[in-house]
Amino acid sequence: MKHNALIDAEQLRRLAADAPLVVIDTSFDLADTAAGERSYREGHLPGAHFLHLETDLSGPKTGRNGRHPLPSREAFAATVGALDVTPETQVVVYDRQQAMFAARAWWMLRWLGHAAVAVLDGGLQAWQAAGGALETAVPPRLDPAAPYPTQPSLVAVIDSATLAAQLGRVRLIDARAPERFRGEVEPLDAQAGHIPGALNRFFRDNLAPDGRFKPPSELRAAFESLAANSDRRAVIHQCGSGATACHNLLAMEVAGLDGSVLYPGSWSEWSADPSRPIAQG
Repeated sequence: MKHNALIDAEQLRRLAADAPLVVIDTSFDLADTAAGERSYREGHLPGAHFLHLETDLSGPKTGRNGRHPLPSREAFAATVGALDVTPETQVVVYDRQQAMFAARAWWMLRWLGHAAVAVLDGGLQAWQAAGGALETAVPPRLDPAAPYPTQPSLVAVIDSATLAAQLGRVRLIDARAPERFRGEVEPLDAQAGHIPGALNRFFRDNLAPDGRFKPPSELRAAFESLAANSDRRAVIHQCGSGATACHNLLAMEVAGLDGSVLYPGSWSEWSADPSRPIAQG
């Protein structure tokens, strides 16, 4: 059985005993970009590799393409290939930040065409709460490695120009905290506010108090309300830099509402161009 959305700690423990898999730690801190790798080296799930948001899960920045632009598919295929991921490999991703960054890696693997990827529900904390051990050994990456083979993407993206032309005709969902969405504060990007017409769904609203995702029925009700019967191909997700928007995409997948679209550049790209409209409130 392949897991393609969420996996819990007990399922992961059984899976690790029965089948080969690749586990990836994506822990990160926007305020201290070295903190995630430090925490990984202090203790991670057995056999887990580490992928860094800015060096492994992002491409070169131009100043106009957002804080965490996607790498090329070829570059990410090489990164994944070095972890010995093949189209048959079950991948499990996790972090220590309520799936903020694990969801990005989950989405990017699907972007490569890899279906068998799941997020550890509750992250490292849930693993430890279930009695799972940590280790400090760092597994080697393959060198040289065959890149992940070219596959059709399983997800859809939209660029800023296409989005700008479709404003008012799509359902745009912003995953940032409400105060950032409203434009009351902006700690990271060029301007405060949001893309006109966007609705706010703070990614943490997808989670129960224990840090695990809410039940599918509850998530489905929330996102069906936001989508308002729109074709899911007209539901566009964004956030600050294209990371936590993937949390909402994962939540919709858990709810059985697959097929919506990511705007990877998100607010950091949109707000870098002063000619683009912004809204506040």
